Amino acid sequence: MLEFLGIFETDRDILLYVQDNIRSGFLDKIFPNITHLGDAGIFWILLTVALLCFKKTRRAGLFSAAALAGSVLVNNMILKNVIGRTRPYELIKELVLIGKKAGDASFPSGHTAASFASCVAILPNVKKRWWAPLILMAVLISLSRVYIGIHYPSDILGGFLSGVVIGILANVIGSIVLKKWFPEIADKWFPKNAEIVPADATLSDVSLIAESAAKDPVPSDVSQEGK
Repeated sequence: MLEFLGIFETDRDILLYVQDNIRSGFLDKIFPNITHLGDAGIFWILLTVALLCFKKTRRAGLFSAAALAGSVLVNNMILKNVIGRTRPYELIKELVLIGKKAGDASFPSGHTAASFASCVAILPNVKKRWWAPLILMAVLISLSRVYIGIHYPSDILGGFLSGVVIGILANVIGSIVLKKWFPEIADKWFPKNAEIVPADATLSDVSLIAESAAKDPVPSDVSQEGK
């Protein structure tokens, strides 16, 4: 269904380039383990549960849970079945799959979508010192899917875009719902971190987080500790 867009040739060239020029015995052991961290969203689910256990991070856990649920609905249950894209190892004869074959359609990448949905939902609600490791984990899980040959690069792009949108919506809608319908519960059980976007934030407000991180990469509490 996506091939009419003319992206198959580019996808194939990238996959074969990775196979012929980047794969190595060492990386062949590393990337399959990284990709397993995203199986059924297990890393992000465990992280979400951990965040829900502590009052200061409970809002992050709540929004991450909502984002993960949204990702499953939109990507795994709807888009994969509607688009029905065949996996690359089924169409590209030269491509050697590392690991087991998948049982569902290829587009979009569920691992990527879940990773970025959870990551984006969490970021505005935790200290900036955690942003880099969370983003790095999402990126590594996503890249691992291309490395092992189970997804086209365009599957990763689709999962990334979907995940980011779902993560932003989880934050914006979740904040509005908590403030409007459950203000007492929100203050008691899901307090706002001092560095997060306000509860009445708009989509443009959330998008400014990345810009503020670039201007102030070192958390204020860390800089004060060093004085």
